[in-house]
Amino acid sequence: MKILTIVGARPQFIKLAPVSKEIRKFATEIIVHTGQHYDENMSRVFFEELIIPKPDYNLGIGSKSHGAQTGEMLIEIEKLILKEKPDSVLVYGDTNSTLAGALAASKLHIPVIHIEAGLRSYNKRMPEEINRILTDHVSTLLFTPSEVGMKNLKNEGITKGVYNVGDVMYDAVIQNIKIAEKLNKFAQFGLQEKDYCLVTVHRAENTDERNRLEQIVEGLSQIKYSIVWPLHPRTRKFLKQYAIDLSKFPNIKVIEPIGYLEMLILMKNAKRIITDSGGVQKEAYFLKTPCITLRDETEWVETVEIGVNKLVGYDSELINKYGNQFIVDFIDKPLLYGDGRASEKIVKILKSIM
Repeated sequence: MKILTIVGARPQFIKLAPVSKEIRKFATEIIVHTGQHYDENMSRVFFEELIIPKPDYNLGIGSKSHGAQTGEMLIEIEKLILKEKPDSVLVYGDTNSTLAGALAASKLHIPVIHIEAGLRSYNKRMPEEINRILTDHVSTLLFTPSEVGMKNLKNEGITKGVYNVGDVMYDAVIQNIKIAEKLNKFAQFGLQEKDYCLVTVHRAENTDERNRLEQIVEGLSQIKYSIVWPLHPRTRKFLKQYAIDLSKFPNIKVIEPIGYLEMLILMKNAKRIITDSGGVQKEAYFLKTPCITLRDETEWVETVEIGVNKLVGYDSELINKYGNQFIVDFIDKPLLYGDGRASEKIVKILKSIM
């Protein structure tokens, strides 16, 4: 059996690591990196740290408008499918790489396997929402991370080929936090445990609108804890464009983008995490760190419902309030996304069906 796997962005590299390891025990895997994340710290370093096999193809498509990027990926992936003749195409999550892979395969009548299916924010202004809906509706096998994902798919009439296996990102966190601790990755930052807030901001809705970005920075500047902020290239660009000088705020410490292992250890030891990333919200939950989300909605509604995640949008007062006061006792919180063996379950199902 031959499986063509499409990846292109940081969260997909992380999910790929445990799944690829299991797939290669029973099938031939061809990895295609679209090039969607092309920065060294957001691409190559993940393959090195997570010991993922080097991609068989790198399309090098890089940053473009959504239509241009997706269209170019669709053309190139179709060529590779015709060349490699896989038995199925596997995609992860909700990026343009995901949609392009799913569309290319479905139009050539190749079964699509979608890992992390069924997520919904119910905000169609998000490109990811469009990507995940369309991908789910052309997929043959849909692996959801939670019961909420199952319900979302059922509500859209998708019931065949759907399996709740848990979250493969949980598999990756369990495996890699041990490596990060063993390598003593935390020591290099010169920080005290639970004495800082970790911040990530990268979404267009927050970076591309001056008022939103200014309000976020205003809220962060009033937090009494040190702010450690690995600065995404997109955010750096707009901070410069809007003349927002972070060096004016003594509590904000800007650092360069970091590798996955460093990010994991910073998340685990943070007092709180403040982010607009979907993946970081989940990782915060896995690592038992309270999360403050700079969005008006989330796909990970379960984390909000059990009280470990607060949605604050770009409200500077709420960012300040929860950044200083948000405390969570994780002892009584339920397991939301499986037992850390999602990759094994996925491959067991694939072996029995395909």
